[in-house]
Amino acid sequence: MLMLNSLIMLLKKFMFLLIGTFLLVALPALSIELDEETRTIILDSSGQSVTLTPEQVKRGKRLFNNSCAQCHNGGITKTNPNVGLELESLSLATPARDTVVSLIDYMKDPTSYDGQYSIAELHPSIKSAEIFPKMRNLTDEDLFSVAGYILLQHKVSPDKWGGGKIYY
Repeated sequence: MLMLNSLIMLLKKFMFLLIGTFLLVALPALSIELDEETRTIILDSSGQSVTLTPEQVKRGKRLFNNSCAQCHNGGITKTNPNVGLELESLSLATPARDTVVSLIDYMKDPTSYDGQYSIAELHPSIKSAEIFPKMRNLTDEDLFSVAGYILLQHKVSPDKWGGGKIYY
């Protein structure tokens, strides 16, 4: 019994040490702010750029995780693994969806990858907010933050974002 108590105490000390090490090492790394260059993305088809604030990035991540990640976790598309949210797939869509303005347009009224027909009845969007309640309260500012978050992921996580089953 004494040996068991000693073992339990040793395990508790080990867990305390492990958690303390995580808090000292990992948490500061997780809270590192993205620099201005990383937060700068293409705004529109003219090539004009915009720099997101750290708050817009955080907000975009939160909104993406709440409204989009169920089907697009890690930038994949669960319903069509051939088309993800990585910059290459977005740029090859018709029309291209590789700018903030074009992604906002898509989130308002989504079309098929080839741009031939509306998919608002199938894909969550502002246009179909009555079918997809999570889209009801998203403002243009919210959509801007989500689009910005999606577009900066190729800088933050270039190998993982859109990597599909390899990573997620």
